[in-house]
Amino acid sequence: MIKAVLFDLDGTLLNRDESLIGFINNQYERLKRYVGHVSKDQYIKRFIELDERGYVRKDKVYRQLIYELEIVEITWEELLQDYIDNFRFNCVPFDNLIQMLKDLKSEKFLLGMITNGFGQFQMDNIKALGIERYFDVILVSEWEGVKKPDPEIFLRALKQLNVSPEQSIFVGDHPANDVKAARSIGMKGIWKKDPQWEDVDADFIVNDLSELPCIIKILLGSDYHENIKLKRLPQ
Repeated sequence: MIKAVLFDLDGTLLNRDESLIGFINNQYERLKRYVGHVSKDQYIKRFIELDERGYVRKDKVYRQLIYELEIVEITWEELLQDYIDNFRFNCVPFDNLIQMLKDLKSEKFLLGMITNGFGQFQMDNIKALGIERYFDVILVSEWEGVKKPDPEIFLRALKQLNVSPEQSIFVGDHPANDVKAARSIGMKGIWKKDPQWEDVDADFIVNDLSELPCIIKILLGSDYHENIKLKRLPQ
């Protein structure tokens, strides 16, 4: 019996790609007097390349950006602080996020979130999306001292929810850090499809968050999914 649904944040609930583009565009405009000697397109393009979809620390990104684009009127520390202070104002949710969470809560599922990243920064983004109140447990790697794909952070969340891995589902966009890691401890793993990966080994995939309640009903043996197109991954 499934009792809990746990989620990743970036790339799963938060459309990080769209959020980042919006932030960088706004940062350029706010700080144009310092960075305006390069074009906005160049500034945005190079930041996104250096960022590597969030897997490079922002201090390294800004250090390299300052060096390559010959930015001299503002420091990398000031650019980084601007990112920390203002990213939250550009957070873009994936479609149907709130309705999906409402649907799951109405079915009495426990909800959890496990996200890698800095504690206050991630909490600011969660609050910006307006979803904090739907979750029974939120674990952020900085505050926990352990990060995905380490099984410990998954087990810690399940312990706080008082459920077993077999009673739980994890939804995430990263094949290894989210899906594989969750399945390795006995959870069901659902992949939130991301175009940079193919042939991900998971129990189900979703293209849209609105599909999740129906998938869970499938796992519970329900037949409420008749009108929803779902793609089951090959075994």
